[in-house]
Amino acid sequence: MTTLDPRHRSRALYEGRDRSPARSYLKAIGFTDEDIARPIIGIASTWTETMPCNFNLRGLAEHVKRGVREAGGTPMEFNTIAISDGITMGTEGMKTSLVSREVIADSIELVGRGHMFDAMVVLVGCDKTIPGGAMALLRLDVPGVVLYGGSIQPGRFQGRDVTIQDLFEAVGANAAGRMTDADLKELEDRTCPGAGACGGQFTANTMAMALEFLGLSPMGTASIAATDPAKDAVGADTGKLVMDVLRRGLRPRAIATHAAFENAIAGVAASGGSTNAVLHLLALAREVGVPLTIDDFDRVSRRTPLWADLKPGGRFTAVDLGRAGGTGVVAQRLVAAGLADGRTVTASGRTFAEEAARAVERSGQEVVRPLDRPLKPTGGLVILRGNLAPDGCVVKVAGHERLRHAGPARVFDREEDAMAAVTRREIRAGDVVVIRYEGPRGGPGMREMLGVTAALVGEAGGPPHRRALQWRDARPHGRARRPGGGGGRPDRGRRGGRPDPVRHRGAAARRRGPRGDAARAARPLAAAASALHERRIREVRRARLVGCGGRGDPAAGQLTATAPRMTSGSTAGANRMPT
Repeated sequence: MTTLDPRHRSRALYEGRDRSPARSYLKAIGFTDEDIARPIIGIASTWTETMPCNFNLRGLAEHVKRGVREAGGTPMEFNTIAISDGITMGTEGMKTSLVSREVIADSIELVGRGHMFDAMVVLVGCDKTIPGGAMALLRLDVPGVVLYGGSIQPGRFQGRDVTIQDLFEAVGANAAGRMTDADLKELEDRTCPGAGACGGQFTANTMAMALEFLGLSPMGTASIAATDPAKDAVGADTGKLVMDVLRRGLRPRAIATHAAFENAIAGVAASGGSTNAVLHLLALAREVGVPLTIDDFDRVSRRTPLWADLKPGGRFTAVDLGRAGGTGVVAQRLVAAGLADGRTVTASGRTFAEEAARAVERSGQEVVRPLDRPLKPTGGLVILRGNLAPDGCVVKVAGHERLRHAGPARVFDREEDAMAAVTRREIRAGDVVVIRYEGPRGGPGMREMLGVTAALVGEAGGPPHRRALQWRDARPHGRARRPGGGGGRPDRGRRGGRPDPVRHRGAAARRRGPRGDAARAARPLAAAASALHERRIREVRRARLVGCGGRGDPAAGQLTATAPRMTSGSTAGANRMPT
């Protein structure tokens, strides 16, 4: 590691006779000669009052700036945009969500380049701000860290902890007459008690953990809730840390190696994290030229047990994980099992193994299972390929038990139409809900679909095998726990006809039309060549997808799908990866 001039960039902007006008501008807003002579640290904030996820970042930034000043630097705070996935869910507004990741990355990069910060701290909260902020830091490659604002505290409803997932599902339960209007209103009022990102191992908490395991965020900081008084000290410590990183000359690209990315993937797999981690970690790897593919996720997940019993598939929230000892406890499991590279460097200067060893596991905690007794022998992600997803898709299986599903296909051309059918109770147990034209081409924007997914769960109730299956060409949200798959090609279905034959890795698929022309329409396809997961699959079975003639009409077709044998759980989702 080389020693770096602490003012390696800002000297060009603020030093010397010719830069007198630039210094004068800063003096107009309170900066002194002494301030300007110190290293200039950019504090990139994604604060907004359009959502609770990032609402605490303005206050957190003050503590970060205090730490920077105490360590000899001069902080300069600036802001960028953020879109709330949860608020825009199920509307046209959701089409802006994934796009916002690029805008966030571009805007932070532009300010960082223009104002020549010597180092940076990026404050993030909701889903797209985390990868967007990390992408910008990797592009700039100046010493820096990403700091997560923290999870929201769980709400309390009728004597139990609840998250926003419960409220989304309650919408379906209310539509089905299984929850009263009064109870729905009470749950609405109690679900979100304060600032912070959504409280399970949904996309935000998944990506916050992933960045800690990647090495760009301080280990253990993500587990501290947004409203926890300890978060103030975390902010100040991070301000001091970034000054230390600057003096050591440690750049983000030196941290983000292929081994570090595999550690991040292992963290996602071991915690039953969101499938959106695939989308975002691939984007991060591309920024630094690391040859990461979706097959790497399959390989790492195959060897990594599921240890963390976290929502949406499990029992506990992100706050519970913090009380149990934090993300470092998950890291300890991976190191002890030899499933993480403990030699990778982190922003602190310590190795991954050294950071993991610092975690203090609370005695008797149940959030992270013991090393020799994981929830499942393999992780929560599966990568599939075939006609259904020729470029690959990801299925979340942390908690999925269903082995086989057969039922009529109900085809919808947009999410809103499917949601209307759910709330009108037109979806029956055993149906297959196909939502098409919502992918990166058809959407556009590749909307997430928690609203309709959760409503299906809430409306159906009862055991999972009686619920509907869902396929879509969009993204499931990190909170989704609906059996089904996505990222396929339901958009290829013909209007007034049947979808083209489909096949996915681990199972073959064929189309079968209405009863009268079944013999003519059926086209058997060979089973995919490779096994899905050696430790997960007992046998490769056949599946067939049959489209219906009319949108939302169950009469014209059937879908029968057989899944590999699983051991436990309740969620499955999939996304098509854009090419």
